[in-house]
Amino acid sequence: MYRIEFSNFFTSAFSVDCIIFGYSEDKIKALLIKRSVKPFENYWAVPGDLVYPDEDLPQAAERVLFELTGLKNVEMHQSETFGNPKRHPEGRVITISYFALIRIEDFEVKASSWAEEVSWVPIFEVPKLAFDHNHILNSTFNLLCQKLQNDPICFDLLPDRFTLNEFQKLYEYAFQVEMDKANFRKKIKNIPLVAHEEKQKNVNHRPAKLFSFNKENFEKLTELGDCRFKM
Repeated sequence: MYRIEFSNFFTSAFSVDCIIFGYSEDKIKALLIKRSVKPFENYWAVPGDLVYPDEDLPQAAERVLFELTGLKNVEMHQSETFGNPKRHPEGRVITISYFALIRIEDFEVKASSWAEEVSWVPIFEVPKLAFDHNHILNSTFNLLCQKLQNDPICFDLLPDRFTLNEFQKLYEYAFQVEMDKANFRKKIKNIPLVAHEEKQKNVNHRPAKLFSFNKENFEKLTELGDCRFKM
């Protein structure tokens, strides 16, 4: 019977890839870095690197994201694992992806370490990336879209105070559809939004009223069975 040597199981490396989504200019964007090292030198990629032998995965994700983009205190969630034996040209590297949703205006990103540049790129305008990062990014975006339909995570992308048009535009971009304004307002009528007296500023059209999401009230209503997020 064919038998693999026990030592062969200890020849793989592990990495983490950090998929960070933001929203601006009516587009969902992904944070990308430009690599200044081989392999795939001068290619854009999602922020990622190898895990140290004595490092836990969440710690590795936080370290890698900070070292390459300067981002810290970002709540990331483990999403998927990618282990195609051919995904890395230098050997077997199994990667674990982490993703986060942030408000772009709340964070400053800067290229560091071997990241030559950083850029927020609209998800439908992403170029050919290093390794299998297009596959990783697309898979994570599909996961995001699933969650957008059933969880109020859209409010992690929208500004703290937003217009209903911004709210609608986010969903139109995510699912690449045009939504009827009246039907959209019906969909969200049970979501506890707080209307503010404050209106938009510095716009070349009639300023719209601003709203915010009442998370505490939403959680209470959900526990009582009086509210369910469904888009």
